[in-house]
Amino acid sequence: MKIIEFLKDEEGLTVVEYVVGAGMLVVGFAGLFLAFRALLTAEFASLFD
Repeated sequence: MKIIEFLKDEEGLTVVEYVVGAGMLVVGFAGLFLAFRALLTAEFASLFD
């Protein structure tokens, strides 16, 4: 009976959705950083010169 209750419980699904969403955000920000790495490096170098 506990297994059936666990499978019908939708509370755990929201946790998985949040983890997947957070992972997608991390991958997205990492991709943006890698795409603009050269530009950001040049801009920060010119600020501190």
